[in-house]
Amino acid sequence: TPTKLTADDNAIGITKNNPLSQNGLPSPLLLGSASFTRKLILSEMNIPYHKVVRPIDEKSLGDRTKDAPHDLVLMLALAKMDHLVNEIRIGNCVDDMPTLSTNNDAEVNDEWIVLTGDQVVTHAGNILEKPESIEQAKQFVQGYASEPCSTVGSCVLTHLPSGIQVSGVDTATIHFKSTIDGELVDRLLEEDAPILSCAGGLMIEHPLVKEHIDRIEGTEDSVMGLSKYLVERLLGELKEKLDEEATR
Repeated sequence: TPTKLTADDNAIGITKNNPLSQNGLPSPLLLGSASFTRKLILSEMNIPYHKVVRPIDEKSLGDRTKDAPHDLVLMLALAKMDHLVNEIRIGNCVDDMPTLSTNNDAEVNDEWIVLTGDQVVTHAGNILEKPESIEQAKQFVQGYASEPCSTVGSCVLTHLPSGIQVSGVDTATIHFKSTIDGELVDRLLEEDAPILSCAGGLMIEHPLVKEHIDRIEGTEDSVMGLSKYLVERLLGELKEKLDEEATR
């Protein structure tokens, strides 16, 4: 399956016929996320990427009890972007930037598209982020048996050096069967599944979880942390903005 091919931090050697080249955008995309599933999704989209991550203190931003999920994930993705772009501009990411080997690539060496994102799970009116313990992960999962949960995920794209930026949010709702319970977490951990690294303890791509899903309103990639449709739409919007800027 595609997921077995694409867990690398970097996937630069992808065919030229990809969403970046189709929009006339520089390659590879700089991925400001350590998310395993976001890397898988970009590879499935045939988008060459190179991971460059500079973490921020996410917990210090926003109010999980008051902020609308849409606003929270967008604010966090923008904060990640601001920090990463600043680190790139002041030269703190030089050693982490991709090495471009061909003469053709050399001419776009200082032009990049940077992607950051964030995701939360909402359930019963509450915002759920990554579980802080196994016990909390079990509480999250147990609750999904009685009421559906939703994922709210943001994506921000910034062009460097211009600073032109686009952003958006996508949502999906997952309806689980009543068979799902906290014991699923133990079974996932036995298989070394990184459940504590997933918002709401959700790993719908895992076979053990799939058997408990009744239906999904939205797309599986959106639930996994990065909507393919949203990325493609934002790449198009970014291209339009760049073209408009070039004609001024």
